[in-house]
Amino acid sequence: AAHRAGGLPLAAVIEVLPVHPGGDPLEMARRIAAFLGEARETLDMALYDIRLPGEPGDVVADALRAATERGVQVRIAYNAEHPERLFFPPPPSTRPELLDAMPFPTCGIPGIPDLMHHKYVVRDGKSVWTGSMNWTTDSWTLQENVVVVAEGAPELAAEYAQNFAELWSTRNVDASGHQLPERLDIDSHEVRAWFTPGHGEELSHRIGQAIGRARQRVRIASPVITAGAVLGTLAECAAERRFDLRGVVDRTQMEQVVYQWRTNGHSAWKIPILASVLANADFKGKPSTQYTPETPHDFMHAKVTVADDTVFAGSFNLSRSGEMNAENVVELHDAELAHRLAAYIDEVRGRYEPMPVPDDAQQTSGGRAPRAGRR
Repeated sequence: AAHRAGGLPLAAVIEVLPVHPGGDPLEMARRIAAFLGEARETLDMALYDIRLPGEPGDVVADALRAATERGVQVRIAYNAEHPERLFFPPPPSTRPELLDAMPFPTCGIPGIPDLMHHKYVVRDGKSVWTGSMNWTTDSWTLQENVVVVAEGAPELAAEYAQNFAELWSTRNVDASGHQLPERLDIDSHEVRAWFTPGHGEELSHRIGQAIGRARQRVRIASPVITAGAVLGTLAECAAERRFDLRGVVDRTQMEQVVYQWRTNGHSAWKIPILASVLANADFKGKPSTQYTPETPHDFMHAKVTVADDTVFAGSFNLSRSGEMNAENVVELHDAELAHRLAAYIDEVRGRYEPMPVPDDAQQTSGGRAPRAGRR
């Protein structure tokens, strides 16, 4: 079985790397450079945010230049923003002029109306690097993240290559993510690749159904939890004490969401549902720094759901906005991997205090629920 230092193996081809605050950015840069360094034909990269100053950036840039010099066809698609959009999650700060100076084609995907939020690399049509981790120093040193690496898995790589081709050819978030999430058998394990926005609502329902079917444990790490299908299922399961339900969110971002719900009549109906989840289940909240371009970006950024022996890991927040962004999730069925990621989530939870129940939940619980808003 492939087992790299610090990784969690799934049979011979898929491993998961949990990332904690306090990591060494140079070590991560070298890990990524090693993945890129094995390319012989193609590197297709869809990266929401790329900001790597200093030596870590040099290591990654040198790996990309070296790949180009040995004949590898390299392409990078990144999220291109504009100043008028209000962002949630916070916007990237990728500098297109630096990417454009590299000796290979790059492409800005307009984050209008929704984000190109992927963080994946497809290597030689056979291997994939994906997960929640942006390619920034803050992501590597201040945040919790989970990376999924699939080596020698051409069936899975083909799913990601198709998604990249959609983005590259159309430059349109809305036109992507429409391929069916086929059931793949990778070393006797069931695996699916999910892409949004084409299957955004379906993915939320898939995760909600997995939670609803659980009988032993559910663990969740997500910066925010706002998708109606997930919130509703969590509220029902938590109230009925069906299983051991625990999770961790980014407290600062969740409190911003609740504030938005209070001021948006279309979404206020979610406040009592969230309050029920927090009152009946054990959720912790990371008090991250309020976002500005200059402040440390120390968010709780991991995006993982464990429901018994099923794992969902990728770039997808459990949010309404996530359903509309360009996102990806790998669904994995493996008892050992689920156990290890549940332990990782519990380790993250152990650092933070309980997530408070919104204090105005009762005031917003009356009346007919309005139609869901974007958050």
